[in-house]
Amino acid sequence: MNAHMSLFICLCLLAAQSIPAETISELLTLMKHLERPRGRTSSSRVKYIHQLEQMLLNASFCGRNLTLQTDAIQSLVFKLGCSFPGLSLSSATLPNVPQAWAPHGMQFPAELTKDACVASQPAGLRLICIYFFTAQLFQDDSNSSLLNNYVLGAQLDHRAVNNLQNPVNISFWHNRSLEGYTVTCVFWKEGAGQHSWGAWSPEGCYTEQPSPSQVLCRCNHLTYFAVLMQLSGDPVPAELRVPLEYISLVGCSISVVAALLTILLYAHSRKQSDSVTRIHMNLHGSVLLLNVTFLLSSQMALPTVPRSVCTVLAATLHYALLSCLTWMAIEGFNLYLLLGRVYNVYIHRYLLKLCVLGWGFPALLVLLLLVIKSSVYGLHVISFSQSQENGTNFQNVSMCWVRSPVVHSVLVMGYSGLTSLFNLLVLAWALRILCRIRAPDKVLSSWAYRDTVMVLGLTVLLGTTWTLAFFSFGVFLLPQIFLFTIFNSLYGFFLFLWFCSQRRHSATEAKAEMEAISSSQTTH
Repeated sequence: MNAHMSLFICLCLLAAQSIPAETISELLTLMKHLERPRGRTSSSRVKYIHQLEQMLLNASFCGRNLTLQTDAIQSLVFKLGCSFPGLSLSSATLPNVPQAWAPHGMQFPAELTKDACVASQPAGLRLICIYFFTAQLFQDDSNSSLLNNYVLGAQLDHRAVNNLQNPVNISFWHNRSLEGYTVTCVFWKEGAGQHSWGAWSPEGCYTEQPSPSQVLCRCNHLTYFAVLMQLSGDPVPAELRVPLEYISLVGCSISVVAALLTILLYAHSRKQSDSVTRIHMNLHGSVLLLNVTFLLSSQMALPTVPRSVCTVLAATLHYALLSCLTWMAIEGFNLYLLLGRVYNVYIHRYLLKLCVLGWGFPALLVLLLLVIKSSVYGLHVISFSQSQENGTNFQNVSMCWVRSPVVHSVLVMGYSGLTSLFNLLVLAWALRILCRIRAPDKVLSSWAYRDTVMVLGLTVLLGTTWTLAFFSFGVFLLPQIFLFTIFNSLYGFFLFLWFCSQRRHSATEAKAEMEAISSSQTTH
């Protein structure tokens, strides 16, 4: 469609709407400018978009609605009243929509005008919809891919519309396979980009796929919306979502109870404690915090929950994970000191220094991230794939977690990788020492059972099961997911068993020592 044909269509559409020819010309010229963004700076792009919004909001015309259309942009204006019943728009019902455009639609709830009418009782309200069928104007720093390259926007008068109880529904239809992709409903967050005039954010939006050919976005505010397409490494089948959620819920709940019980038992018998036991208790405390924040993170990932709450919870969950990993490394270091030093080594305020490292260092990392760029925390989307006859469907689950891929790679995977590597080396070294001690014994004795328990206990204590996170690919993916979920959700419970085993062993040794003393006294 050339420029003359576009102008002819617009003139035909506006003939019965009695809008001044000067306004028509200005609007069409502006829309044509926006269709050719190459070479324009970010500031000029946002300037033209805001200028188009203002002109549409202020345009005078007869009738209840106005439609403007060019090759790649469609603008709609609607006059609304305080008795607004809701509005459903579909490309199928809009006039002169080219067949080459993929179907799309927006549905606005009746409460859209509620706050505006309660505040000032305006004589009339304007709802404008601007549809961009090109993504060139909304390129973020990552040059993200958008479904159909469509960006659908809406604005009510000169007002901000947020926190709607009934969401705005935005539908994107497509005729392509989404296999290997994660789709996420996002909105354009102006000013959030470092090198562009904004960035895509999923906050306040839910992603649904009612059918393999449709993506439905439910958002609680008005702005510009799109569907972000990201390559997913190995999508997890949707049939496993409920079992994994159930295992996580049950396992983490058991670990919370076990950690609390362990700390209470420690408090009850504190007179028998030493530095080793206190290090164990700090690890239990970090595991307790990790499980509680993890259970809350999915419950707080709702559109009705303020963004700041999700950000704080995501940062707390990250801090709990880093602290837990740090205390695992401290356990490994302490084990090295116990086994590797022949003579007792006194370290001034040893436990205090370990607490500063175990609790303070992770807090410093998280606080630095919040100060530098708090947007690294927020709503994180996890996708599950579902194979269907004509393609692959995706089900998305949201939680409050780390959103930045760089931060996740460095301060989640990298941090846990270094911790696991260090503790695996310590565990291998401890087993080597144990084998050297038992080497003179030619036959299995009562030590065999105790050594087996010790090895299993050290494996749990040092958190070596977290190394399973690095096998999430290929044929290992499904077994790894279940093993990782089972072992690490029950990590607090396994620590509780280790604590009970050590306590029982200490009681047995104390009883044997008392019997030996009594026997020697009787002899004398």
